[in-house]
Amino acid sequence: MTTSANPKLAKTLEKEHVRPASLDNPRSPRKPKGGNFEKNAWMFMRFSGLALIILTFGHMFIMLAWEDGVHRIDASYVAERWDSPFWQIWDLTMLWLAQLHGGNGVRTVIADYTRKDSTRFWLNVLLALSMLLVLIMGTYALLTFDVGSVD
Repeated sequence: MTTSANPKLAKTLEKEHVRPASLDNPRSPRKPKGGNFEKNAWMFMRFSGLALIILTFGHMFIMLAWEDGVHRIDASYVAERWDSPFWQIWDLTMLWLAQLHGGNGVRTVIADYTRKDSTRFWLNVLLALSMLLVLIMGTYALLTFDVGSVD
């Protein structure tokens, strides 16, 4: 048997980042090596849902219960409303949050119920394209609405 002056230390005595978590403390959770996309997506769903509830109830109250309610809504009312940057931002925020919130939910359903990776990939591509189409067209309609074209 040969002995060397510097014997190789056991893995449990090396640096913390080299050692597996189970040898140091078996009950400690492993640190994620990648990002936390799913956790962030989960948090986004909670916060965007709360914001959507507030924005939607505010929208419904203003459109349906304020003053004459639904009887005052026509093209000129929408034009007057979208003339204000406040209402444009309000409606844009509702559009973007609703689209991203719903898209994230559908992405989760696709991940849960598709078996093949190729099917999951193409469904997610279709989802992303449809989300982009709705976001682009909705944003375009909101920001380029010509108030002067309505009597």
